[in-house]
This record gives sequence, structure tokens and C-alpha cells, in this order.
Amino acid sequence: MATFYVTVDVQTAANLVSDEILNGSVTGEMIDCYGIQTDDAHGVIVQVFEKHYYRAGNRLTLTVTIDNLRGKTVVHTVGGGGGEGFFRFDWGAAESFEEVAQKALKPYIVPCHDL
Repeated sequence: MATFYVTVDVQTAANLVSDEILNGSVTGEMIDCYGIQTDDAHGVIVQVFEKHYYRAGNRLTLTVTIDNLRGKTVVHTVGGGGGEGFFRFDWGAAESFEEVAQKALKPYIVPCHDL
């Protein structure tokens, strides 16, 4: 799970993340995308992705929530669904999936001190 600020708007951030996941891998796909515009300047986009990871032995999900409700664009990512059995050990695959979103937005990430 990661939360960070970016210097781009909500839609641009969402486009960058989806482009990285969909065009940067063979098995990545978008399961759903939902957006809410609260007024002319503020909104939220929630994206859910799925991708097969061989080291986890199954498909993982990545949920990306992007909003600017506090006046800054905030990105929150959480990966899940990895591993097998009771302990759900995924060999770090869920964290790797989260890092794909961070990689897509790396040039725009700014330090976040008040989350």
C-alpha cells in the first residue's frame, strides 16, 4: 500500500497509470474504472487492474484511487489477491504491482509530509 502526491491532474495521472499497466505488460488489464466529479475542479477516479504474476502463481489486483479533494492530487495504491493457501505469501508480487503505478508517475511525485 502506498500513498503519494503528484503534480499532474487526476485524469492525467489515471491515464499514465493505465497506459503503463495496459501497454507495459502482456497480462495487465483494467477490470473497472469509476470516476466522480464533485465540482468543476475536484474529483476522484478509482481504477482496478488485474495482472498475472508467475511468481505468485495467480492473478493479482491493483486498486488505484486518485483524487484532488484536498486541493492536491493524491494517489493511493493497494495490491492484493496474491499467494496461495492460508498464509497468502506472494513472493512480493503485490508490492511489485503497486510499484508499476509509482513508476508511471515517478516524474511527477512530490514529497508528502501531511498524509
